Amino acid sequence: MNPGRRSGGARRPATFALGGRRAALEAARAGLAEEILVATDARPTPGLRELLTAAAAAGVPVVEADRRILDRHAADHRGVVVRLRPPPALSERDLASWPFPEDAVVVVLEGVEDPQNLGAAARSAEAAGAAMLVTRARRAAGVTPGAVRASAGALLHLPHARVANVPRALERLRDLGFTVIGLDGAAPRSVYDEPCPPGRVALVVGSEERGLSRLAREACDLLVSLPMAGRVGSLNASAALAAALYAYVVPSRRRA
Repeated sequence: MNPGRRSGGARRPATFALGGRRAALEAARAGLAEEILVATDARPTPGLRELLTAAAAAGVPVVEADRRILDRHAADHRGVVVRLRPPPALSERDLASWPFPEDAVVVVLEGVEDPQNLGAAARSAEAAGAAMLVTRARRAAGVTPGAVRASAGALLHLPHARVANVPRALERLRDLGFTVIGLDGAAPRSVYDEPCPPGRVALVVGSEERGLSRLAREACDLLVSLPMAGRVGSLNASAALAAALYAYVVPSRRRA
């Protein structure tokens, strides 16, 4: 058998490198780190000791190396580089068998193309306790080193399904008992007017430029907006998601 392939012909995911102690720490905690390089002149800070402890617990080899070697792997590494596998890729068919809890929150991003925005959105979703992130497979940002760094490692922990058709995935989530809520700037009712429904919730955010597509809006059970009090009429996708999660979804879970 070709060692570069799994049975069934699927390629093994390629490894990639990330610079920075936080990225290395989260990769070790997520079980995805294969090797950690530490500069020979790195200072033994509490953060570095935390990383070495996590690496030892996960069985990840740590190698001391000259900074010039680290420079070849990642920019702005600050003395630490991790070589890691990308997180497992989920698809639309995995939604039906996923063990969602009864109060699960799923974040759905429709067409977010900026890796920094994807990373920031994943960071907010993971911090708010989301059970899964769902994004479009094409014409959308993927799990790149830049996205992982922007997520502060959240993309290494948060289950992530990439789907061919977001409206169809929303229908699948509805079949699983999710109330699908779209964040739409034109919606007449805001997050302060419409209480967040109990039970499973899927929160849908559109692209940075176009917002939700017509088909995605039609697949939603309800649409809510974020009130804008300033002169700027909108937030970018990741900022809107964070605001909606913490002003709308998370408080309803704490009251339950």
